[in-house]
Amino acid sequence: MFDTFKNRLELTATLTTVTALRISAGRSSEPIGSDLPVIKDALGNPLIPGSSFKGALRSRLESFLRGIVGNNRKLVANPAIEEEWSLTSKELSTFKEGIQNLKSEEKEERLHQYIVKNTDLISSLFGSPWIASKFQVRDLTVKPNTWFGQYQERDGVSINRDTETAADGKLYDFQIVPAATQFEFKAIVENAEEWELGLLMIGLHQFETEQIPLGGGRSRGLGVVKLKLEDMLWFDYPADRPDLLLDYLKKMVMGDKTAYEDAGEFKDHWVQQLIDKLTINKSNKNTSEIKG
Repeated sequence: MFDTFKNRLELTATLTTVTALRISAGRSSEPIGSDLPVIKDALGNPLIPGSSFKGALRSRLESFLRGIVGNNRKLVANPAIEEEWSLTSKELSTFKEGIQNLKSEEKEERLHQYIVKNTDLISSLFGSPWIASKFQVRDLTVKPNTWFGQYQERDGVSINRDTETAADGKLYDFQIVPAATQFEFKAIVENAEEWELGLLMIGLHQFETEQIPLGGGRSRGLGVVKLKLEDMLWFDYPADRPDLLLDYLKKMVMGDKTAYEDAGEFKDHWVQQLIDKLTINKSNKNTSEIKG
């Protein structure tokens, strides 16, 4: 899947907090300070882990696909429960036992084909225990001109369900990043299929329209963010044109962006490729149910 370079999509954007943001670093052990501080970098500036962004995006896309293809683990797996993975450890072990007598190269190729064939749609892009992710998101760092070194502190309290009043000893405070703080977003997708890029475009559009919140306290209105894409640079390498790859590598080293195309021109096409794939999978599922 990654042994030969095929294509690359580079994404640059700004993520702005529409409401205050709380991505907690866990309960603090400091004698003085917030009970629940936010995640910070080495300089004490707020940080949004790339894993937090990627996890929220993956979860939303999984919910969309389940609404289309149903609870079919071969199409949309549940990463939290191994029995609901598209490929379980037991299934993989059974397949490995069946190819033990093959030559080493043939065994590796058969195993690779089996894993790819049995990887669900989401894991194909986001990765799984058996397959590497094609989508890489950097940690989102704060833009200095929007950050003035000030966190906000808010109080929280646990409610006694019997008295409907504050429970004794349950008052705490937590730290938040103020609204209107901007973070730098950078991501890379490599060797993706067109339908996978369509899936990504739909997910990013959810962030563009403030549909996916981040962090904790979302029921209180925290975590609303807005993504503004600034650059979508695309390079697709034709296998029979090594000269184009050489030209791309040369321009990339020189910082020349003319080696790329504007991916905005391909968004509609990629989304249509996703729709076509889902339509085929849905049709195949219905046919199997009828035969069953």
